[in-house]
Amino acid sequence: MSKRIYFYITERGFLKYRENTLIVGAGDAGEQILRSILSSKNSPYNPVGFVDDSSAKRGVMIHGVRVLGKISDMPKIINNYEVAQLIIALPTAGSKTIKDAVELGRKSGLKKIKIAPHINEIIGGMVSFRNLKDFGVEDLLGRERVFIDEKLIKDFIRNRTILITGAAGSIGSELSRQAAKFNPKKIVLLDQDETGIFNISKELNQDFPELEIESLVADVRDKEKIKHIFREFQPKIVFHTAAYKHVPLMEEMPDEAVKNNVSGTENLAEASLESGVERFIFISTDKSVNPVSVMGATKRIGEMICQAKNQQNRAKFISVRFGNVLDSRGSVIPIFREQIKKGGPVEVTSPEMKRYFMLIPEACILVLQAGAMGEGGEVFVLDMGEPIKIYDLAKEMIRLSGYEPDKDIAIVFTGKRPGEKIFEEILTAEEGTIATQNKKIFEAKLSGVNPAELEEKIEKLKALAEEGDKEKIRQELKSAVFLENKK
Repeated sequence: MSKRIYFYITERGFLKYRENTLIVGAGDAGEQILRSILSSKNSPYNPVGFVDDSSAKRGVMIHGVRVLGKISDMPKIINNYEVAQLIIALPTAGSKTIKDAVELGRKSGLKKIKIAPHINEIIGGMVSFRNLKDFGVEDLLGRERVFIDEKLIKDFIRNRTILITGAAGSIGSELSRQAAKFNPKKIVLLDQDETGIFNISKELNQDFPELEIESLVADVRDKEKIKHIFREFQPKIVFHTAAYKHVPLMEEMPDEAVKNNVSGTENLAEASLESGVERFIFISTDKSVNPVSVMGATKRIGEMICQAKNQQNRAKFISVRFGNVLDSRGSVIPIFREQIKKGGPVEVTSPEMKRYFMLIPEACILVLQAGAMGEGGEVFVLDMGEPIKIYDLAKEMIRLSGYEPDKDIAIVFTGKRPGEKIFEEILTAEEGTIATQNKKIFEAKLSGVNPAELEEKIEKLKALAEEGDKEKIRQELKSAVFLENKK
């Protein structure tokens, strides 16, 4: 009896720290979140009910919690039940439904709005209150669910040693998380950012305690060190994400772009051929299409290196091309967030500038799929959906922060910077695409690469990079990327 009294008092104590919470969505995700809340004494949520637009769920009880009405009924329900927090459990819903729910919550005075992970982030796992996140602009993209061949990826990854360059970056770190779910033999994390490598290593060791993880601080430009790493760890699959990616910065330092993006890729490709790597997956960019920037040109040469090395028939070299990923380091969203935090202005290049965006987990799982199904020599292109106006993105971020665009926070137009395009293509008209087994992945139809001519151009670029002659580097880059068009 004393034990029961103790637990009763303890639970009552915890309830004082819980806030009344409304869950939007009474489907599987909502049910899983509710179950995890009810089974935990540390949850900050006191669920008072659900809202759902399905008429079949109206009035239904789920684990003792009732579906109170439709999404449009939220203001009345929030007021009647003194709701303090909102959980949006609609991982497959379109952006309009989610946006409507958020706006109703905001208009009702709610400041605390959490959202369940997108369906692309819930691979073979369950969703709980512990992996809820603050609502952000990325949740308004309305991306369709990505269907993948999990068996194909598992057969590709399982019991193999995986090496990931740029593992401390946004794409590299997420690739390591995704790959870890498919039971590799070992993951080797490589980056020159020691703090970033420490952080992702610690995270993976906590989340995958049975997985063997090697953490290496190294520079892909160090040819001998790279060869030594490949000889020691004998990776079978390489994901090469390490790159200098900031367009305006690389316009100013084309020598560094060549050293890192061209020489570094060549070092890794040669080490892969020497050590018996089975597949080498190069992460490319939409800026490699008809490149007008130094960064785009160096990434296109990286694709060409992979095409040339694949002709040796000793390893499968595959490139995967996609656009911007939301909230990656140095991308537009963290920049806008910081500008809003300072009270503005928010700086947009042009009212017409558009970019393709993907969620980081979505891009990475498609990279795994492309790597698994590639036969070598392909440049795969990920379906980026519809391009988004950066001006619209800025306005949405200002609203999400509780302000009105051009009233509380100004938006100013700065003009195009060197190397920038108003609109990034994913493919040139001449290239075209070939459909693949995955409707989100296409193969670019590219002309062939002459390895001897390419090697000659690369050697000239490397020599110019050592000399630091920026103008000659830019001219040589332009000449190199259009080698293929001269055939």
